Amino acid sequence: MARIALYYPWIYLKSGIERTILEVHRRSRHEVTIITSHYDRAGTFEDLARCGIVEQGRVSVRRTYPQAARAALTMAGLRFDPDRYDALVICCDGLGPLLTFRNRDLALMNLCFTPLRAVYDLAYRERLMARNGPRLAKIAAERAFRVLDRAAWRHFDSVICNSHTTRARAVEGGLHAKGDMIVAYPGIAASAIRPCETIGDYFFLPGRIMWTKNIELAIDAYADYRAQGGRLGLVIAGMVDQKSRPYFDALRARAAGLPDIVFETEVSDAQMQDLYRGCRAVLLAAFNEDQGLTPLEGMALAKPVIAIDRGGPRESVVDGQTGFLVEPEAGPFAQAMLRLDRDTALVRRMGLAGQLRVTRFTWESFITVFDDEIDRIVARRAHAPARHPTVLSDTVGTRP
Repeated sequence: MARIALYYPWIYLKSGIERTILEVHRRSRHEVTIITSHYDRAGTFEDLARCGIVEQGRVSVRRTYPQAARAALTMAGLRFDPDRYDALVICCDGLGPLLTFRNRDLALMNLCFTPLRAVYDLAYRERLMARNGPRLAKIAAERAFRVLDRAAWRHFDSVICNSHTTRARAVEGGLHAKGDMIVAYPGIAASAIRPCETIGDYFFLPGRIMWTKNIELAIDAYADYRAQGGRLGLVIAGMVDQKSRPYFDALRARAAGLPDIVFETEVSDAQMQDLYRGCRAVLLAAFNEDQGLTPLEGMALAKPVIAIDRGGPRESVVDGQTGFLVEPEAGPFAQAMLRLDRDTALVRRMGLAGQLRVTRFTWESFITVFDDEIDRIVARRAHAPARHPTVLSDTVGTRP
């Protein structure tokens, strides 16, 4: 059994990363210590409070350029005791690889949910560049980060990506060779795949309410759908963190003329499951999702999925069989909704096909890959010459 330090900078939401961290802690055969630089017990999954989370090196959750630079400096200075841990697993959605410089005495794994989207995801990058702030300064910061990030990625002994979409983003960004990265899907528990006979009277869009989820598209599509005679409601459910409040307010204003849209922002895991069971189909409007757990959670309960034909949903949803993959426009989205409104036989057929497909996306399969990779890199490190950490700072960070 290996001793693992599992690090993610910000544990404060109910996202797929926090869910994966929780499942690794629950299911791994190794001894896992969760370490973060920002823990908000009230904002994330309740069960994480029982995992003994260690805070080290406080960082802000704000993603402005100055705050991101401060967070990067803090992370780059953290070092974990090689007498206490055998491996460091970094949950990567951007800045985490900077920890590799001072922790090269440990076996290093990148559990990659995405390289930094502001740099490597072209769809995300263009939207970010169009927002407030000088473009030239953003480009200069991006170039400097690319140099550091590529150097950091060279230290990883193993990279596990959560989807082929994420792996392709890393390859296209020049971070790692495709053949040296594994794809293993975080997903659902096999026990969560259950019969569900309900043909609900609403569409369901679950997940965090934030701008990257492109929820305005779903609202516009729903307006189009109702204008064409659609009869079902729409429930949008997920947490809203403080920085997403203006976006949420804009969504509510957009939906003001559509009384059959319901927002739920204080939802327990049990309530979320009830909403999945009661819906007609699950919607995912994100413009370029890395993977997406919500389609899998819907498919586990025999719900068809309507998603944008980009990114991770292409790997889980089979167009025309387990749901529909549509262009990121209100019209095609609305047409898919109308088909599932009017054809209950199609809903049942797609739901059953989705349940069969989702058996490929279980936590059990994911953890097997994770644990086997930990065994491999720890054993290899035990027989390799010692590597000495790069000293970036002697003042930032303390041992957990």
